[in-house]
Amino acid sequence: MRRRDFITGIAGSVAAWPLAARGQRAMPTVGFLHAAFPGPFAAPVTAFRDGLKETGYVEGQNVAIEYRWAENRYDRLPTLAADLVGRRVAAIAAFGDISPVAAKAATSTIPIVFMVASDPVKSGLVASLNRPGGNLTGINMFVSALMPKRMEFLSELVPKAAIVALLVNQTNPNADVDIGDAEVAGRTLGRQIEVLTASTANAIDIAFATMSQRRIGALVTGNDVLFTTRHTQIVALAGRYAIPAIYAWREFVTAGGLASYGIVHTEPYRQAGLYVGRILKGEKPTDLPVMQPTKFELVINLKTAKALGLTVPLIMQMTADEVIE
Repeated sequence: MRRRDFITGIAGSVAAWPLAARGQRAMPTVGFLHAAFPGPFAAPVTAFRDGLKETGYVEGQNVAIEYRWAENRYDRLPTLAADLVGRRVAAIAAFGDISPVAAKAATSTIPIVFMVASDPVKSGLVASLNRPGGNLTGINMFVSALMPKRMEFLSELVPKAAIVALLVNQTNPNADVDIGDAEVAGRTLGRQIEVLTASTANAIDIAFATMSQRRIGALVTGNDVLFTTRHTQIVALAGRYAIPAIYAWREFVTAGGLASYGIVHTEPYRQAGLYVGRILKGEKPTDLPVMQPTKFELVINLKTAKALGLTVPLIMQMTADEVIE
């Protein structure tokens, strides 16, 4: 090779380096922070990717996603959030009531899209729903706010249940909200509320054994990722001890639970992906109002009701969004 050709070749390669580097930097990375285990949330993750796709972003093609799962250990969330910030992700999608708090503490500059079950204004995540302010916006699922309605449906399904158990995860800061709402609803409906706690799979077993010993008439579960992750265990225990229960998500009912009242579980994840995509395109969190669900669904399992010796009122069957027979 002639010396001139060799030098020209090197010069051409050097000139190409910045272009290659720019090409690599052109693919943004999104942080995905969740408090639960990944297994039970395959469908929600797909919904999140679908939301991104609606804005033109496809994982592996023009966007990368860094997944961080706390595996039901809330104490891990601050470290996981800090890791995503250290990787300089373009945005963070934080799911659950505690993940967004950890993400907010980790950064005041990286955009954060949250999905929470409780009021994000009361928790201090945003200044208001219409004008969030700062670097956060997202979706308020109103799951906790639906506790009174859940109690009302449960009373219609089990009118003779004088004592209703409320199962909460005491490590979740929003457990007190669920307890307060359930107690207010219980007084209105003439029901006594007995609070039981569980923060592990073994503790869930113990809680159900306690319900059986105390002859609890019915059960309503608080909203927590542990319960969602362990929904098959909870439904099986409710069946074993013949305890009528109402849940926040339809997944419990399709697994054999009695009833659920809440929103479609995957939809907020799709909306979160949509917001992340809009932010990647240049929109600011402060200009994106916190989204709220507009449709709630009541799902009833008639087969389970029959096994429990319950008669579901006809008007309730007619108003339900889905009846599993």
